[in-house]
Amino acid sequence: MQAKANDTTTRGREAEERAARYLESHGQRVISRNFRIRGGEIDLICRDGKVLVFVEVRQRSRSDYGGAGASITATKRRRIVLAAQHYLLDQRDCDCRFDCVLIDGEQLEWIKNAFSADD
Repeated sequence: MQAKANDTTTRGREAEERAARYLESHGQRVISRNFRIRGGEIDLICRDGKVLVFVEVRQRSRSDYGGAGASITATKRRRIVLAAQHYLLDQRDCDCRFDCVLIDGEQLEWIKNAFSADD
């Protein structure tokens, strides 16, 4: 069982690295990775000009359960928003948005403004 958990962690890190490279190639600047608080985590925090972008990276090798996008539940979104609120406590007043990078097999999709803090 431990080997499977390590494989999942490795695949997750590889997906986050792939997403970071993709975002950087499209003008984003990654400023933080794996920001964690009790009850929430943000995979990538980027800067898009003056806007802070909180990015959730989801990868699925199979679409049996709806693919990567379907795995971002309301509970997951609330946890991301909670972590973002904590991160923003140390920031000056700035705009922010929530993006998702979905990786289904070899296909990567970047969704800007995927959800809001009010969802």
